[in-house]
Amino acid sequence: RTVRRLPTNTVVKFVPQQEAWVVERMGRFSRILEPGLAILIPFLDRIAYTQSLKEVAIEIPTQTAITQDNVTLELDGVLYYKVVDPYKAAYGVADAEFSITQLAQTTMRAEIGQMTLDTTLAERNALNHNIVNAINLASESWGIACLRYEIRDIHPPSKVVEAMHSQVSAERSKRAQILESEGARQSAINVAEGAKQAQILASEADKAQQINRAMGEAEGIRQTATAEAQAIERVAQAIRQSDGGELAAGLHVAQQYVEAFGKIAKESNTIVVPAAANDVSAMVAQAMSVFSS
Repeated sequence: RTVRRLPTNTVVKFVPQQEAWVVERMGRFSRILEPGLAILIPFLDRIAYTQSLKEVAIEIPTQTAITQDNVTLELDGVLYYKVVDPYKAAYGVADAEFSITQLAQTTMRAEIGQMTLDTTLAERNALNHNIVNAINLASESWGIACLRYEIRDIHPPSKVVEAMHSQVSAERSKRAQILESEGARQSAINVAEGAKQAQILASEADKAQQINRAMGEAEGIRQTATAEAQAIERVAQAIRQSDGGELAAGLHVAQQYVEAFGKIAKESNTIVVPAAANDVSAMVAQAMSVFSS
């Protein structure tokens, strides 16, 4: 740091903006001069310290620190501080910048020792915040306020870096395999769902076809039965309205009875015959009785 020369007592002095001058009278603290015009007593008053009230950035040198999981790190950073009490900054500490630098280094080592490597790398903002709070607690008696602390670089050992790269590669491969398996699983589910829907649609179509077929057959039977009923009704009506119709119908039924019996005898080797099969008149009489009943 560049050492500034102290202003000499020329009775009338002008204090620059954002500066505070500490005046001693006969070797003892007298007052603090604020920006503007100041009158000093010659030979008695002496400007002992000049404090800048501006925000100051100082570089924290590279240092080593050991994490909670015994990994040695090399770190450096930048500290921003400001003098808030010129009296304490003048008389509370001999070299404010050196003291704050050493305090920042020791505080950073202490904070790193409480964190693992992964936490240190992932929660850098939290680490900076903890360092600022610790520095402010220790530097309160110096009249200095630490505004913020920024870690610039963190350098783990080369072997640790290689291991981290391997871990990242393995994690990416794992995620790729998981995504691929999820894709194959979803594809199989989609295929199975498609086959299921196809079977459902096919069964629905078959069901509808069977229902339509059954309805068609039922309608056909209904129409046939209706037609036969109408035909029988008309035949019966014709028989009742004509003379000798019942006799002619009975003769026709007897004739069909005999023809049917003859067909049975031709188509089968074993038949069951009536008891009076050799009596044609009896068979005709039997057919006529069926018609009459």
